[in-house]
Amino acid sequence: MQPTEKVRVNIPFPSRWGIHAEIAGRPMVWGVLIINSITGNRVTGTINFRGTLIPINGYWDESAKQISFDSPYATYSGNLTMFDDSTTRIRHLILTGRVIMKPPSLLAGRNGTWIATTDTTLIGPAVTNSDLPPVGAFLTSNILHSGLER
Repeated sequence: MQPTEKVRVNIPFPSRWGIHAEIAGRPMVWGVLIINSITGNRVTGTINFRGTLIPINGYWDESAKQISFDSPYATYSGNLTMFDDSTTRIRHLILTGRVIMKPPSLLAGRNGTWIATTDTTLIGPAVTNSDLPPVGAFLTSNILHSGLER
C-alpha cells in the first residue's frame, strides 16, 4: 500500500462485539455490544452485561472514526482502529475509549476505560501496521468465539 492511500474502515452493522469495561481501575464486566444500525450519524443497538439487554443510542463520526453512545447506566466514547491479520485473512476492528457511569448505577460518577472488538473477513491486502492491538482485543474476541457471554 502506498503511504498516500487511505483504507476506508467503517463500523459494520448489524454487528456483534465482545466488550470489556474497567471502572476506577478495576476490571468490571465482560459482555456483548450489538450495533443494530447506523443511519446518518446515529447509532442504535444494545449492550448485554450479565444477561440483560440494555438499549444504547449514540453518534458515529465517520471522518474522525469516533463513536459515543449512552445506555441508561453509562456514557461511552471512543475511537475505531483496526488490525489486519494477513495469515488468517481477518480484519480485527477495535473500539477503545472512556466510560463514565451515571445514575442509577451504584458506580455513578466513576469513570474508566472500555474496549470492544469484532472481526470481519479481510478483503484485499492487509494494511501495513507495526502496532499490535491491545491485549484486550484478543480477550474480547474470545467472548464472541467461545461462548463466554455472561
